[in-house]
Amino acid sequence: MTKFLARIVAWIVEGYPEGVPGPDRVPLLALLRRRLTDDEVRAVVTELRTRAELTDTPGIDTVDIGVLITEITDGLPSPDDIERVRARLAAQGWPLDDSRDEEDT
Repeated sequence: MTKFLARIVAWIVEGYPEGVPGPDRVPLLALLRRRLTDDEVRAVVTELRTRAELTDTPGIDTVDIGVLITEITDGLPSPDDIERVRARLAAQGWPLDDSRDEEDT
């Protein structure tokens, strides 16, 4: 178990020493949904740019972003996480092979 998960478990045990009651389970799990940290977003962006620079096609699409997030975090990315990475790449002027870009033209 990572330190991050251990802190979450300790927090839940402290807040619910008798166990999480049924009505609180869904809202609690919704609050605990993992989100990429800013450092993780930077790591994904850096790695994607490096990989794209090493190929003949410098474009990056949402599948590339999602796969790399999964590799770094050992978890499936949320659409919000993919969008945060995509937005950061776009802000840096990086070419993206994303159909949303084609629709905007």
